Amino acid sequence: MHTIWKGSISFGLVNIPVRMYAATDEKQVSFRHLHRPCKTPIRYTRTCPTCNKEVSWDEVVKGYEYADGRFVLMEKEELESILPDNRRSIEILDFVDLKEIDPIYFDRSYFLGPGDTGERAYALLREAIESTGKIGVAQLTIRSKQSLAVVRSYRRSLVMETIFYPDEVRNADRVPGLPEETELPEKELEMARQLIGNLSTSFDPEKYKDRYRESLEAIIEKKIRGEEIVEAPETRPEKVVDLMEALKASLEATQPKGKGKRKKKSGG
Repeated sequence: MHTIWKGSISFGLVNIPVRMYAATDEKQVSFRHLHRPCKTPIRYTRTCPTCNKEVSWDEVVKGYEYADGRFVLMEKEELESILPDNRRSIEILDFVDLKEIDPIYFDRSYFLGPGDTGERAYALLREAIESTGKIGVAQLTIRSKQSLAVVRSYRRSLVMETIFYPDEVRNADRVPGLPEETELPEKELEMARQLIGNLSTSFDPEKYKDRYRESLEAIIEKKIRGEEIVEAPETRPEKVVDLMEALKASLEATQPKGKGKRKKKSGG
């Protein structure tokens, strides 16, 4: 794995050298934009519409738009002057229970591996976190941004996941059309609970596949080989308008095999 950051984890007076690695690898098919007549990739250039010319990086400066068309300029030195001093440290501030953090806060995941001479202290923190069932809430500076994060154990490693600050999570009450407290028919509610029960199982990530990406890769491979692409007929699920009928049909479709049907008694 490629090291993307080197620093340390600190909690209390304990300092543990670590290396950071990307924990996830997003799988997607990437396309280039081509000029159709000649199949040449299109270039995108930095241009100034006022000066009507291409702009080099040494002429670029960051600006914050505080009003329409009005900017305050921020020089590189000014931005660096306010970065925290501990920019090479993942500072654990508190330990909490994982269930206390709603999944909406989670952003990106990174593996943390031990740095030079840090194996023993790394193992100590990993085992302590594992045995207490706690996760560490930490702050660090990465890519010129002070981030909030959690550190937890994952199999034989430590994982750091950046999380959003509270003011970065939008208020759910702003979602339009949210229903007020609704008195629901008990029969419908019971059937919905039963449907959830029928669909409940242990989480097995291997069973979930990106069918669209697989189909796209298959089409690309066929085009490379010069094969003809045949479109499959579009299939749409039957639309069920009535909520009760939709629940009944769903329950029948998800009923475990061998259940739900009574055997007829033999006559005589």
